[in-house]
Amino acid sequence: MKLPVVLGLAALLSAAPALADIFKCIDEGGHVTYTNAKVGGKGCSLLSRDQPVSSMPAGPASRPAGAPSTAPAAPSASGAAGFPRVDAGTQRARDNDRRRILEDELATEQNSLAVAQKDLADQEAIRNGDERNYQRVLDRLQPFKDKVQLHERNIEALRREIANLR
Repeated sequence: MKLPVVLGLAALLSAAPALADIFKCIDEGGHVTYTNAKVGGKGCSLLSRDQPVSSMPAGPASRPAGAPSTAPAAPSASGAAGFPRVDAGTQRARDNDRRRILEDELATEQNSLAVAQKDLADQEAIRNGDERNYQRVLDRLQPFKDKVQLHERNIEALRREIANLR
């Protein structure tokens, strides 16, 4: 074999991702941890056996004694990670802006849903001569049905988001 082919094959083989079991563990406090070792048994579920794994630095339990901590600093009095706190009036204005934006998106999505439903109804009323097989009719209508379902899911998600606002 030629050298470039051998080097190419070697590069492909060395770039193969490592595979491992990945567990999602939720403790009593509701904290989520992703790990390759099932810890505690309760609240742990296997996500997938074929997900690529990236290596992360070890946690504090496996750090040698006297080694410096790599954990982020605790939140200070001024806010998380040293960010300044926002006064109540500014936060209220931001929340109001967010609510307005979500309500605008909801109105737009509802209009889009109405248009998609009208397009679907128009397509359902049409019968082409080459669609003697009913599956062809279903195949032609499916993109319109998908569009209606997409807008319905978007509306549901926006309503959930608005309901979660303070």
